[in-house]
Amino acid sequence: MKKKAVFLDRDGTINKDVGYPNSYSAIDIFPYSFEAVRKLNQSGLLVVIITNQSGIGRGLIIEENLEEIHQKMREAFSRHDARFDGIYYCPHYLFSPSPEYRKNCQCRKPLPGMAFKAAEELHVDLKNSYMVGDKVEDILFGVNIGAKPILCLTGFGRESLPKLKEKGVKPAFVAKTLLEAVSWILREEKK
Repeated sequence: MKKKAVFLDRDGTINKDVGYPNSYSAIDIFPYSFEAVRKLNQSGLLVVIITNQSGIGRGLIIEENLEEIHQKMREAFSRHDARFDGIYYCPHYLFSPSPEYRKNCQCRKPLPGMAFKAAEELHVDLKNSYMVGDKVEDILFGVNIGAKPILCLTGFGRESLPKLKEKGVKPAFVAKTLLEAVSWILREEKK
C-alpha cells in the first residue's frame, strides 16, 4: 500500500542555510525541527529529506562527508524520538570539474528524480504528499510531483515569495517555520 510522505528540504528548512557545509559542526538545526519531525512520525506520515547538494559536484565537499553529516543528523533527531524515513540528495553540478558529477541530471530540484526514487523505494503516494522548503526550486519540485507545496519563510523563504508570485506559482500554504508547516499538514490530514 502506498504511503503519504512529507518531503523536506534540508538547508534553510530543517537547519540554517550556511552555504556549503562540509562537516556536521557547520550544521545548525533549528530547535523546533525535532518536534516537527517527531509530530510527523507520530502521525504516520513518512518524513523524507530531499536536498540539492551541488557542493559535491563543485568539489567543496566529498560524498563521504555528506553521508557523515546525514548520519549525525539522524542520530541527533533520534535523541529527540524523531526519525527520517529517507534522505535523498543530488550531487550533480553541470560545470563540475569531475566528470562523475558533471551532468544534466533529472534529480536536481525542481526536477522530480529524487521523488521518483523515493516513491519507488518507500512506496510513496506522491499526489497525496507534501513538500516543505524555503526556495523557489522546492515549491516547483512540489508542483512537479503533484504534492502540496509549502513555503517556509526561514532560509531564503522571504526572498522566494515574490519570485514565486512573479512566476504565478502559489504555495498551498506559507509557514513561518517548519513547525508551523507541520501543524498545517496535520490539520489538512484531519479533513
